[in-house]
Formats: sequence, structure tokens, C-alpha cells
Amino acid sequence: MPERVAPGLGEHTGAMRAVLLADTHLRDGSDRFLDDRVVAAIADADVVLHAGDVTGRDLLARLGELAPVYAVLGNNDVGLEGLLPREITLDLDGVAVALVHDAGPRSGRAARLARRYPDADLVVFGHSHQPEDVVPDAGPRLFNPGSPTQRRRAPTRTFGVLDARGGTVRDLRHVHLT
Repeated sequence: MPERVAPGLGEHTGAMRAVLLADTHLRDGSDRFLDDRVVAAIADADVVLHAGDVTGRDLLARLGELAPVYAVLGNNDVGLEGLLPREITLDLDGVAVALVHDAGPRSGRAARLARRYPDADLVVFGHSHQPEDVVPDAGPRLFNPGSPTQRRRAPTRTFGVLDARGGTVRDLRHVHLT
């Protein structure tokens, strides 16, 4: 079960936009920040969901100046233990979203996350830096936004945008940063 359940956001008002981030790896004191396109998307969002490996309080504060932020603890978030929960479940205008950093191995992931989050419509996760969008036959949709700062083996750096409205995922997509 999630360590913390966030209050409903949007309250079925007709629309809710979330920017989905993971694996930013921006340490405190770094002169680096997010790409201007990510910042512009956040400024246009109702909320930011960060699926771990934030790696710095400064980034959380800067994001929080743009929109409310919900973030979970990643394996590189040394010093953020106690500040960030390991998982969160949120209601985004009627869409149940579970947020976790490491979703485990790809093999068996959909069934495993369906058991772990039986009421979720969507599970957002990170860790691999690989953008993914999986709609299994049963259980929640699985979405890894990738990383907006470190592409690693992915073709581009990426982040996600979710539009929820009235209990439905209206749009969920990766934004590629070239």
C-alpha cells in the first residue's frame, strides 16, 4: 500500500494537466536546470509528478514555485529519505495514479503492478531512463516518462504530459527533447 495518499486534485472540474518527470538527477548546487521546454510545460500544468531520482531539494523547491509537486524517493535520492515517500497514490480529476520509482524487471511487470496497485488507472514509474507506455490487457496503464536530462540508451531525453478529465485519461504522451 502507498505510504501516503495525496488528496484529490481537480475534483472533477473538467480538466487536470500533469507533467510527469523521473530521473532528473539534478544535485543541489548544480548550475544545470531543466530544459526550457520542460519548464514551459510545467508552467502550463496543474501539478508535477516526479517518479524519483530528483537528487536535490533545490530542484523540488524550484519546481514547487511553478506548480504543486508530488515526488517519490528514488535509489539516488540520498538525503531525501524522510522527506519523500516511496510511493504515492493520487486522484487526478477521477483518474487514480500510482507513483513509484522502481517498478522492477520488465518481465511480469504489468501483473505485478496490477496486484500492487489494484485500484490504479495509471502507474507512473522511473529508474530505467527508458520512456515506456504500456497498456496491458488487464490492470493499470504503465508509463515511464524517461529522463529529461539523461537519455542514456534512449533515443532522446523525454518527459510526459497527462491530461485527465472526469475520470478518464484524455491524453498521455511523451515529449521528446532533441
